[in-house]
Amino acid sequence: MDLVFVIIVEMLYAVASLVLISAGLAIVFGMMKVINLAHGEFMMMGGYVTITAVTLGANIFLAMLVIAPVVVGLIGLVVERLVIRHLYGRLVDTMLATWGLSLFFIGLVTMIFGNTTTGISTPISGFTVGNYQVNGYNFFIILVAIVLLGLMFAVLKGTRLGLIARGAMQLPDMAAALGYSPERIYMATFFCGSALSGLAGAILAPLVGLVPTSGGAYIAKAFITVIAGGPSLIAGLMASSGLFGFISQIFTFAVSPVMGEVALLVAAVVLLRLLPQGVTGKFFKGRV
Repeated sequence: MDLVFVIIVEMLYAVASLVLISAGLAIVFGMMKVINLAHGEFMMMGGYVTITAVTLGANIFLAMLVIAPVVVGLIGLVVERLVIRHLYGRLVDTMLATWGLSLFFIGLVTMIFGNTTTGISTPISGFTVGNYQVNGYNFFIILVAIVLLGLMFAVLKGTRLGLIARGAMQLPDMAAALGYSPERIYMATFFCGSALSGLAGAILAPLVGLVPTSGGAYIAKAFITVIAGGPSLIAGLMASSGLFGFISQIFTFAVSPVMGEVALLVAAVVLLRLLPQGVTGKFFKGRV
């Protein structure tokens, strides 16, 4: 029973991590159709903001849940105003521009913080279950992912702002005719996507050694999860994260963590071969 409990916790943690890693990209790519290759760097900056804030004396939970998302969101706002706003509808140009931004952010962070590994300790200690050690911080990550999905669903499905944002992404001319500014909606949406990326990087920072190139470890997983989820933002994010997290942890426990990563990539390839439009392109149609 102890082993079963540990496996369940680790599977939920793997699913929650994929949700956090992919949520910001799901907003930017899933809603705005912007291929943001700097998504990993936004996460990396969220981690550095958290470490800096904690070093300066801020409470670690305040730094992770408030300071990092706000700071990274504001950086995303500047990026949208200066770069992204001129490239909507031009996928290749957007890819090149955001790739250049990722290199710029890596260079900038390297100049400021250096190229050495840095990090902070997890604020929640682990505990023992039988013969196994469980990281207590995993439960915090699972809780944050659940709350985040609930808030995203509530805003997109149950508020006027969410309805306007979804409508403007699909029919910007109609939104403009009704008196709403698509430009401001795009700006606010990109801010939210960037803030969610910063939140993910901040929450995962205590678990990893952070370097300026850390973002590269997240970008592939994020894109795979979002694309495999399909057109429905929340339902797709939950379905693909659940499937890939389950498969990854099964192979991690059965073989090794490396095989867990390989199994995730193989599962994504097979899924997209069988369901080119993603999980929600075939199932859960019409869901948010």
